[in-house]
Amino acid sequence: MNHTFTLKARLAALGFLEFAVWGSYLTSLGAYLGRIGFGENIAWFYAVQGIVSIFMPALVGIVADRWIQAQKTLSLAHLLAGLFMVGAGVYGLSNPAPDFSILFALYTMSVAFFMPTIGLSNSVSYSALERAGLDTVKHFPPIRVFGTIGFICAMLFVNFTGFQNTAAQLITSGVLSFVMAAYSLTMPSCPTSKASSKSLYDALGLKAFALFKDKQMAIFFIFSMLLGVSLQITNGFANPFIQSFENIPEFAGTWGVHNANALISISQMSETLCILLIPFFLRRFGIKTVMLMAMGAWVFRFGLFGVGNPGSGVWLFVLSMIVYGIAFDFFNVSGSLYVDKKTTVDIRSSAQGLFMIMTNGIGATVGTLVAQQIINHYVFSQPAGLAQVEGWSHSWLIFAGYALVVAVLFLLIFRDKHTDTSKAQIAEAERVPDTEI
Repeated sequence: MNHTFTLKARLAALGFLEFAVWGSYLTSLGAYLGRIGFGENIAWFYAVQGIVSIFMPALVGIVADRWIQAQKTLSLAHLLAGLFMVGAGVYGLSNPAPDFSILFALYTMSVAFFMPTIGLSNSVSYSALERAGLDTVKHFPPIRVFGTIGFICAMLFVNFTGFQNTAAQLITSGVLSFVMAAYSLTMPSCPTSKASSKSLYDALGLKAFALFKDKQMAIFFIFSMLLGVSLQITNGFANPFIQSFENIPEFAGTWGVHNANALISISQMSETLCILLIPFFLRRFGIKTVMLMAMGAWVFRFGLFGVGNPGSGVWLFVLSMIVYGIAFDFFNVSGSLYVDKKTTVDIRSSAQGLFMIMTNGIGATVGTLVAQQIINHYVFSQPAGLAQVEGWSHSWLIFAGYALVVAVLFLLIFRDKHTDTSKAQIAEAERVPDTEI
């Protein structure tokens, strides 16, 4: 019993550190970029996460499967990610007006090595639990929740230290990566298999493209991509949006303006709760309805931003944060379950890879870049103050309208008979998503 508790505590700390690295900058980077004159290029810093996620996790995963034990690969990846992120932070702090290409290059190299660590950290936990004779479905979700807690703690740290508006947030992330690199080496050894037949072709999910021959699967993947457009928009733009109210005297002194990251952290708190609600809703309503609930939640996520403010309307912001849990979790988990239910064992992993490419790869990348163009037109083309705030409102309502159109089309076009979800599928629903907070 003591050994089991100790192991789970060690793995919980691993998850805490893993997502604290990400939480140090993911929701606050946009605010810093806006303050150094890169407001019109915020999307590129988020889109590049999707771009590298298309191939880097597969490449690094093959290395961990065949040649270097997963815990050692995890350590090496974090060491490299930390070096580049600290480099980006030091460069940003020492240059009030940094060169875009240098800062972007350092940041890109860091996230290229960081993004694979999300899956690697889960693999290390799965391996340790299985070798200890523990059921991963039962024991992993409570462990993974500490990842979200780590993300929230990092968000609050950069908020209350004032790092959310400076390059110090990048140094914070880099230092945590160094800690993670060292701590990873204390994890139980993970076996490698040089005889593994898994190829890059399979790892990227390319084999699963055969699923497009099935009309309903093709429709589902297309809608997954369309909904994936929404995934990174608020991560990149919510913080600079909330802080833009500081240029209006009425809101300049409000708590929300000065603590945007703390306000946004409610989204991650909501996510932790909504993970626990998914099994019930899947049993009761089925996958299509759960997906529609996620789509509707995205409408409210964006729409409430469009009509709220950090003063008397701050409760609308809070509601937006609360519905984020449904918007993100119900989409990712139920979508993954649907793909799993509709695929055979021989292409199961490839199909999951394809789902991630369509959502977090293509969808999120295109979404952030298009959102940037809309925000550039309505916000950054206007003088700071009321004009920009009104531009933000127009932009959020456009995003809400887009999510509503996707939801209506999904309701009308997608067909899937609701059947009782098997116990195995319900158990799988209780897993925490592997890739996003």
